[in-house]
Amino acid sequence: MSKRPTENHSPVPEGTLVVIGGKENKGAEAPENKKKPSDFIKLEVLQAFKESSHKRDPMIEVITTASSEGPESFEDYKKVFGKIGVTRIGHIHHEKRQEILEDEMLERVKNADAFFFSGGDQLLLTAIYGGTSFLTSLKQRYITEPIVIGGTSAGAMALSTPMIYAGNEEVQELGGQIKVAMGLEFLKDVCIDTHFVHRGRFVRMAQVVITNPTSIGIGIEEDTCILVKKGKEMQVLGTGLVVIIEGFKIAEANIREFADDKPITARNLTVHLLSDGNTYMIPQINPPHK
Repeated sequence: MSKRPTENHSPVPEGTLVVIGGKENKGAEAPENKKKPSDFIKLEVLQAFKESSHKRDPMIEVITTASSEGPESFEDYKKVFGKIGVTRIGHIHHEKRQEILEDEMLERVKNADAFFFSGGDQLLLTAIYGGTSFLTSLKQRYITEPIVIGGTSAGAMALSTPMIYAGNEEVQELGGQIKVAMGLEFLKDVCIDTHFVHRGRFVRMAQVVITNPTSIGIGIEEDTCILVKKGKEMQVLGTGLVVIIEGFKIAEANIREFADDKPITARNLTVHLLSDGNTYMIPQINPPHK
């Protein structure tokens, strides 16, 4: 029987990731787009983000660069973080890459306890911040200090590599129609997808895993998050499902026909369905990634 590849011993991050599937509860009496479950807790996901800093009033930098409505998005999060006792909130937003090249904001990166990437267009985050001193310093702090990096919707998808940036439900079953790029790489060999159950994104995530079997797919439903500690210890929190897709045991797939606009086929995908409180160990199996 095929076994999971041997684990690779990589540096262990001191920081925590809080990766949110979108539409996290901001104080309403029920989650959006779904029936209220019996274990619903108002503001649960954002409260978990705050508590991961282990500070009563952490300094949070909200990064709205992915959003076309940066000021409005920031005011929204400023208000909701205020509900849970956060009084120190900064706003980071860039329209052009030149702006971050001219002002790397290294002091702000150094002084914050947590960073939160809002939703919008994940490709803006990678295009503007990829390869910058800003991102490098953020990663270095994540590796060496107990800070918190969070993201929701597009801001969550950008935290991983590979990163989906195009391909909706109309084309997801056709080979080669899902577009991926390098994300910000806080999680390597992991592809994050959000709004996962509500928007029916299972097949598009499966296509990414089929074409990148070293990577796992993590699909996160709305008002749901994963907490990732030490780069691999994952716990689910919130009202929805997290779907894990592994391709380590794929024995057959129609990769040679991916350019023919035909539906994908694959055998021996492994799928896990996880809900609030469930845990999972993210594989660390790719030796070049140190």
